[in-house]
Amino acid sequence: MAGTAALLPGVLLCALLCIVAVAEDGPGGGPVPGAFGRVYRGAVSISSERVYAFAYSSEPGKVDAVRVYVNSSSENLRYPVLFVVRQQKGVLSWQVPLIFRGLYQRTYNYQEVSRTLCPSEPTPEAGPSDQIIFVDVASMAPFNITYELLVTRLENFQLETNKAFNFTASPSQPQYFLYKFPPDVDSVIIKVVSDAVYPCSVVSVQDIVCPVYDLDHNVEFNGVYQSMTKQAAITVQRKDFPGEQFFVVFVIKPEDYACGGSVPSSIHGNVNRTWNLQRTKNLQVTIVPSIKKSVYIQAMFFSFLSFLSFYLGSVVVAFVHYISTDMKLTVPYGSVSIAGSGIMTSSHPITASTPEGSSYGAIDESSSSGGRRLSSPELRPPGGSDTDSSVEEESDFDTMPEIESDKNVIRTKVFLYLSDLSRKDRRIVSKKYKIYFWNIITIAVFYALPVIQLVITYQTVVNVTGNQDICYYNFLCAHPLGVLSAFNNILSNVGHLLLGFLFLLIVLRRDILHRRAMEMKDIYTLDYGIPKHFGLFYAMGIALMMEGVLSACYHVCPNYSNFQFDTSFMYMIAGLCMLKLYQTRHPDINASAYSAYASFAVVICLAVLGVVFGKNDMWFWVVFSMIHILGSLAISTQIYYMGRFKIDLGIFRRAAMVVYTDCIQQCSRPMYMDRMVLLIVGNLVNWSFAIFGLVYRPRDFASYILGIFICNLLLYLAFYIIMKLRSSEKLLPIPLFCIVATAVVWASALYFFFQTLSSWEETPAESREKNRPCILLGFFDDHDVWHFLSAAALFFSFLVLLTLDDDLDVVRRDKIPVF
Repeated sequence: MAGTAALLPGVLLCALLCIVAVAEDGPGGGPVPGAFGRVYRGAVSISSERVYAFAYSSEPGKVDAVRVYVNSSSENLRYPVLFVVRQQKGVLSWQVPLIFRGLYQRTYNYQEVSRTLCPSEPTPEAGPSDQIIFVDVASMAPFNITYELLVTRLENFQLETNKAFNFTASPSQPQYFLYKFPPDVDSVIIKVVSDAVYPCSVVSVQDIVCPVYDLDHNVEFNGVYQSMTKQAAITVQRKDFPGEQFFVVFVIKPEDYACGGSVPSSIHGNVNRTWNLQRTKNLQVTIVPSIKKSVYIQAMFFSFLSFLSFYLGSVVVAFVHYISTDMKLTVPYGSVSIAGSGIMTSSHPITASTPEGSSYGAIDESSSSGGRRLSSPELRPPGGSDTDSSVEEESDFDTMPEIESDKNVIRTKVFLYLSDLSRKDRRIVSKKYKIYFWNIITIAVFYALPVIQLVITYQTVVNVTGNQDICYYNFLCAHPLGVLSAFNNILSNVGHLLLGFLFLLIVLRRDILHRRAMEMKDIYTLDYGIPKHFGLFYAMGIALMMEGVLSACYHVCPNYSNFQFDTSFMYMIAGLCMLKLYQTRHPDINASAYSAYASFAVVICLAVLGVVFGKNDMWFWVVFSMIHILGSLAISTQIYYMGRFKIDLGIFRRAAMVVYTDCIQQCSRPMYMDRMVLLIVGNLVNWSFAIFGLVYRPRDFASYILGIFICNLLLYLAFYIIMKLRSSEKLLPIPLFCIVATAVVWASALYFFFQTLSSWEETPAESREKNRPCILLGFFDDHDVWHFLSAAALFFSFLVLLTLDDDLDVVRRDKIPVF
């Protein structure tokens, strides 16, 4: 009995094989001959299997594709109907019901399935070639399961250039088509549009390899792909496909969360299954030729020549200035103003005492000349050089007790003049500001190197995986070059580099003219014009160049994670501009480079934390708003009291005492009314920003911080110009032209900036809905134009700060008010 039981599995297996063999022979002794376009209905079970054979002839040089449609009324997931299609060089199989899996183990089952078979390769033979396809239908069910089978030949399988093609797809009925490069086309753009946002779909470009990955769970295994709602675009180059042809695959996803749709809730049990969900999408695909190589060359020439014209204009202005200066120098030694250098020379002896009738804003220089300048010729460095020994430090000046007492007395006067805040030795202060330049170079190197390495890694991942959802390009105007996917967005940043370098040359020229004037004339004891310290200007030029480098790095693969690269040096540019504006009339009390860059580091740290926690965490916005408000109050206090209000543990007690004595005990008029007005307006603006962030919690935290910086800079610049005009100072033609040019160019630049072409605040598919074609030379889009114009606007803004006070070069410092 035991031996019989041991032989039973073998006997059953032999019987099953015999049954399958008999069933395969069919009624006529072989596979059932099939006809294209005819519907076959039947039933299968474990004891019966059906095999259909479809034969056809392929015309020479033509690719023929066949599509198989199947349907089964069975909802039994334990015993699905299995379909196996055998071709000459491949096998394709699937089951019905076809199951797709979503989030939380949710399943979507479809009883209607249609698939396109891998097409036969065109034969070089003169006559037609015969092809045959076998379709096997089987099931392991112990009972009969009915099915329907339909096999058709596709008439419009090959897409044509510049010709739109409409079709329909669903999760269980994906579509793909063939495209061959025309002889004179090296690159094409595949444009796909749909009137409906959902269902979410995927567009994939795959090489001519079988099998074709055309289901939701495997479409990402091969080629280049991107998700889509209403619009998608993929640029394809001939060099990437040795066979000069490719498949364009269209897959409909079973769920919409990948495209920004609702996320399905987690449900347990049988309710978690969905049957035959209607997710049909009408699509239109058009393949158009991309730009030729000549357009790349034209775009590069345009980019460089546009900004090299600024160099030509600067040379013309410098030549005119040289001619005018040369003519002035022919005047006998007397009162001479050297434009651009900010130096006023005079043959007449000039005393430093306050003229009669003037305000008490100036201090008699004779009383403090010992701590202020090297006035005797034998003590002055040869030629007035600034490169004196490094043993002279600012601390040597600050620790002198008489100067310290002067600080406390002078800075508390009601009316301050520039001579009151430019008492330190010029060489020492100049060294202090040169630290800005050297520090920003160090920061730029250490910041840029890992950024470049990271974006190269991003680009490599995109190229290797083919996942174009990683980077948020404007795919309708993304022109690749080499390994770069959007070369145009990188090229458009060349303006920041060229204009930043040009600004450095302009500052260097002014610096050289200033030094030459100092060497030629005995002017160390002359207090005319704004003190010339160029360290901050050099730092601004480097920051402008680095903004171009980091913006280009960001646009290698723009996304949510690396947007901070594009904004980090924007913070520094705005901060340096405010520091320079403040330094102009407060040269002795401006922030040191170390404290300034430390503050920028704190801002960048907050920006990083905002990227990580700023989306949903309320606690972050509460902490940030408190830091913002307290920081505004602290800076306001320092500005109002000219740095004589100490920030330590006793600050709260002193602040309460000031509020009590000046506001509660007796409401007196503020001692420094102009400063008070500026600080009140500034604090209202910053508190409004803090409240806005706390209430609305903007997702783009980096742009939010940048907006705070820009608003504060514009507010301070407007205050400075108003106070300058109020003090009866003039605006010379060059700074006036720069102010007008800055306003016009910034207005134009912001127009293009707000033409949103992509948004990493949304899903990649939603972002592509905003994509637009190129608008300039067929190569640059709106954001590229923003890059061009913003570089020019920043350059003119820097020139405003550089030339704004040129009218004061002939005015004594004890006549220049501080505000």
